[in-house]
Amino acid sequence: MAVTVETLEKLERKITLTLPVGVIKTEVDSRLRKLARTVKMDGFRPGKVPMNVVAQRYGYSVHYEVMNDKVGEAFATAANEAKLRVAGQPKISENETAPEGQMAFDAIFEVFPEVKVADLSGAEVERLTADVTDGAIDKTVDILRKQRRTFAQRSLDSAAQDTDRATVDFEGKIDGEPFEGGKAADFQFILGDGQMLKEFEDATRGMKSGESKTFQLDFPAEYHGKDVAGKTADFLVTLKKLEAAHLPEVDGALAKSLGIADGTVEALRADIRKNLEREVKSRLLVRNKQAAMDALVAKSELDLPKSSVQAELDRMIENARADLKQRGVKDADKAPIPEEIFRPQAERRVRLGLVVAELVRTNDLAAKPEQIKAHVEELAASYEKPEDVIRWYYSDNRRMADVEAIVIESNVTDYILAQAKVSDKSISFDELMGQN
Repeated sequence: MAVTVETLEKLERKITLTLPVGVIKTEVDSRLRKLARTVKMDGFRPGKVPMNVVAQRYGYSVHYEVMNDKVGEAFATAANEAKLRVAGQPKISENETAPEGQMAFDAIFEVFPEVKVADLSGAEVERLTADVTDGAIDKTVDILRKQRRTFAQRSLDSAAQDTDRATVDFEGKIDGEPFEGGKAADFQFILGDGQMLKEFEDATRGMKSGESKTFQLDFPAEYHGKDVAGKTADFLVTLKKLEAAHLPEVDGALAKSLGIADGTVEALRADIRKNLEREVKSRLLVRNKQAAMDALVAKSELDLPKSSVQAELDRMIENARADLKQRGVKDADKAPIPEEIFRPQAERRVRLGLVVAELVRTNDLAAKPEQIKAHVEELAASYEKPEDVIRWYYSDNRRMADVEAIVIESNVTDYILAQAKVSDKSISFDELMGQN
């Protein structure tokens, strides 16, 4: 086999492969003879089908298989000998210039780029910090109390106010015509919780049991119901029942209902703090990893293999269609999704993947068994039976591969932060959690 390697442009290469025709024919004949021993055809006993009949029926498909196998083997051998790191699948076409007795093929493909990571000491990274305050714990306690609130009917002359639970009948019309979802009976909602649009809450607030009211409601342009989005409706609402909310006291009974063994408020707050600190740590890791990776990409130069970017685009579009299908969109698998909306993200993912792999290789940042073990134990710590969760992780190679990837990302993040110019910025608990 003769091999030549040609550089076309940037990462694109071409290998010309030549194979003796005799090698192809010998392998085809061998496979047909093997097939003849077991093939079943009408009019012949098993194993007694004449070779010329077998060749006539199966010759083309067997020849195709042999060509694929032999060309694939030749390409793999040639790429290995030339020490090429092939990205994606080669495009192979027959070359008509082969000498007599030979078959020639052109394999056009891409190679992975040489990755150059610049000196990270010049990179600037803003590292976020946040603390769990007593105020954050108070808010969490209030949320837990709301989840366990009870309701008692208010007197008939009471006016509806925030925190009350209202039971109403309502009917809305647009241009005098009813619309889907615009009518309900014995519908319950809690005033001030934002479950209903503002105009609906404003109209109900101050009403008394048995009263009716008409009002106009402007649906926002971005309203999820497309048929009514941006339109104005006339509503008739009747308040049928009003109930006052009662929040449980912050005491031992609440603590016990929340699974606190010794049933003290102090232990409840300590448990909440522990859970919030775990969440804060997790969110900070995500935000700071993102900042470190952005700095790494900015300091790296490389050409991207088109085949790798295309593979990433295909994955992202497939995931987008799966998401649409899960939401109940009809014919989601045929939905036209332009590649270009995902291209920047796909290119970034490929670039980051190549740079991280190079950084891991050159700086010994691979996940060590003790790091993987520690991460699994940390993940399991918040569960009632951590040992069961640990076994669950270790019982599945894919789950362990996910853990390994997370540990590697943490190693890379720590490496970048150790090399770069890092400025610490403290943000509030609410800002980190995305609260107002």
